[in-house]
Amino acid sequence: MTILIEQPEFGIEVEEKKVPNSEKDLVLDGGFVQPHANAFGHNFRDYEAESERQEGVEIFYKTNHINQTYEFVKKMREEYGKLDKVEMSIWECCELLNNVVDESDPDLDEPQIEHLLQTAEAIRKDYPNEDWLHLTALIHDLGKVLLLPSFGELPQWAVVGDTYPVGCAFDESIVHHKYFKENPDYNNPAYNTKFGVYEKGCGLDNVFMSWGHDDYMYLSGAYKHLMNEEDEENLKWLKIFNKYDLYSKSKVRIDVEKVKPYYLSLIEKYFPAKLRWKSSLVDEPIDQSVINSLSAQVLEPLVQ
Repeated sequence: MTILIEQPEFGIEVEEKKVPNSEKDLVLDGGFVQPHANAFGHNFRDYEAESERQEGVEIFYKTNHINQTYEFVKKMREEYGKLDKVEMSIWECCELLNNVVDESDPDLDEPQIEHLLQTAEAIRKDYPNEDWLHLTALIHDLGKVLLLPSFGELPQWAVVGDTYPVGCAFDESIVHHKYFKENPDYNNPAYNTKFGVYEKGCGLDNVFMSWGHDDYMYLSGAYKHLMNEEDEENLKWLKIFNKYDLYSKSKVRIDVEKVKPYYLSLIEKYFPAKLRWKSSLVDEPIDQSVINSLSAQVLEPLVQ
């Protein structure tokens, strides 16, 4: 049951917001102010801070970095790209996230539906006229349903965490980069150069990202050599969105039933009533050999 408390003011509503044209504009744009500390009293995105989450988060990233290979991503995309198993509305999928907690997140341990609504409501206050951006926030982590039995019950390392390109060198800006040394692709000359299997300016639509719940990794700018003009334009909006995604996390609960009608109206505006999803409880289950063929020694603690 949700306990209602007064919601904090995330920002100031204005009539119109424009996409910023410079890094300086990005800092000043919008009324949202990053909190001084996360839900555990530490700096946001501090992966070294000693806390109840730190050890588990580091174990997660070690397992993730060892097992996310180019071949693994290709197999998972083929398996889940069929989208021919079950039909479900966007909101039904959101409600499934009541049962999901992200083990890679050092800033929050609430169910993921809380994170979706915190992000969406924060953006809604600063960008009241950009309803598509509110909807983006609502759906941005829906892929985390892959953790649930009905979607294959993949281990956390194959679903959550920061994403990054595979098939080329792992950039040193990636969280806990040191663990990539145990990844089979790390010493493979086909995959460990700057461009790897890609070409300069090929566009991020043509880049394989580590398999998981989302496909964006623009934070560090480390892979701009793979971006095209469309990616550059999208990056402006991504930087706006990312601020709210990362720093709206708190122990302040959102009244789901109160905001639900608004988000249902957005879903109806932009999406069909039902979408096709991958579910392993309908027809054949996910090919477990894809998972079992990976490092059993590292994987075992997370799938027990």
